[in-house]
Amino acid sequence: MELVDPDFPRKPKVLIADDDWLNRDLLENYLARMGADVVSTTDGSKALELAIADPPDLILMDMQMPRMDGLEACKHLKAHPSTQFVPLVIITAMEGDEEKIKALEAGADDFITKPFSSFLLMTRLRALLKIKQLNDQLQDRNQLLHRVLSRYLAPEVTDTILTDPEKYLRLGGEVRRVTVLFTDLRGFTDFTEKHTAAEVVETLNRVLSELTQVVFKYRGTFDKYLGDGLMAFYGAPLSSPDDPLRAVRTALEMQAVFEKLRAAPGSLLDDLRLGIGLHSGEATVGNIGSERVMDYTVIGDTVNVAERLTEEARPGEILISQATYDLVKDQIVAESSESRAIRGRTEPVTVYALQNTPPS
Repeated sequence: MELVDPDFPRKPKVLIADDDWLNRDLLENYLARMGADVVSTTDGSKALELAIADPPDLILMDMQMPRMDGLEACKHLKAHPSTQFVPLVIITAMEGDEEKIKALEAGADDFITKPFSSFLLMTRLRALLKIKQLNDQLQDRNQLLHRVLSRYLAPEVTDTILTDPEKYLRLGGEVRRVTVLFTDLRGFTDFTEKHTAAEVVETLNRVLSELTQVVFKYRGTFDKYLGDGLMAFYGAPLSSPDDPLRAVRTALEMQAVFEKLRAAPGSLLDDLRLGIGLHSGEATVGNIGSERVMDYTVIGDTVNVAERLTEEARPGEILISQATYDLVKDQIVAESSESRAIRGRTEPVTVYALQNTPPS
């Protein structure tokens, strides 16, 4: 009987910890013949060190060993992030339900009493390795999902979503108070006429990459790229009292980052400037689309106003609405601008020009 199914991606690595050389040699030879790579040691302390340094697929451990016994080593291994899901089997000459309970309470996945049937041992080990394989596949998928989500969300937001994917990734929306931010490159149309397609793409990617990092730095939710600009929002899927202030600080740092890019040697951005608009209010936030293809986004009048303010912003200017200003006025420097008639609104909107002075 082979130790693993043909579907297992490689030879399983098994760590044996037993201070009895005869028992250790018997297990080593038997498992090696069954197709495993075997590493062995004589005490729990060394087993702990080896397993954490290079996690195996399976651990077989005696209960009584010098320096650190099997139960103590088991507790440490099950508490360590790199070895907590590695199946661990206690193999011992000690009998009785009390000893089995101690082993299971320490975190052991199975308990086998010496002398044991080789067929029984192999059957149990195969079952544990199958569970380990399924867990590895689940972890790989979670890591892939984490990498995908991290392209759009700050790491702590991604971690929160993965704690309850059914809640955060289902189709539908809810009304939330958010602050929406838009950016737009001024002069980009002329820029595309004067430069090659390769230069346009390289420049745009560089600018948008830097601006996106600022969104993540201030724990914003990246929404989408809009040609030569982007959209982000603050307040969902996680909300915090300082959402509007972090959005404003994002805008300030975006302008600073963009000016550094313009001033860099060999920059092609001399004729380009950045316009930014922000507005705060209620909006519908959630996964919009279909069960197969969805977009986590925010929709509503709040979004429309933020977009219109971006259109109104002059090159290098940050415009914020009265609603956003009221939420952060004690922590920013801004000049009141005249009320403006913006597209899609019947009444003029009071706006403020945010000064490029970091808030205290």
